[in-house]
Amino acid sequence: MSDKVKIQLEYVVNCSPKVLYNWLSTASGLTEWFADDVKVRGKKFTFVWEGTEQTAEMTLQKENKLVRYNWLNEDAYFEFRITQDELTGDVSLIVVDFIDENEVESTKELWDSQVMDLKHKLGS
Repeated sequence: MSDKVKIQLEYVVNCSPKVLYNWLSTASGLTEWFADDVKVRGKKFTFVWEGTEQTAEMTLQKENKLVRYNWLNEDAYFEFRITQDELTGDVSLIVVDFIDENEVESTKELWDSQVMDLKHKLGS
């Protein structure tokens, strides 16, 4: 098993932190851009991609600021942080993910594509 490396990607998104937070923390929001389907039971989120299911637990959330999901079957998590520049008012989505070293480029491309989809849906 190879070591997991932490990546952090930042995307500027033209919408309010509150609107963005809903897209990152609800099944309906996540289904729009992140996974083909999302089922929620309590704090457990089951993400479906092309028929494959992966379950994560929402372990951290700060309204309009942060959501973290810990994968149940591995020692890793991914999180979405929302920041807003005090001067410009620009809202950024920061994605933190832990991935195998040999998957860094492909994972970055996947996040780029998913976040582009999110921004498109937001009209950003």
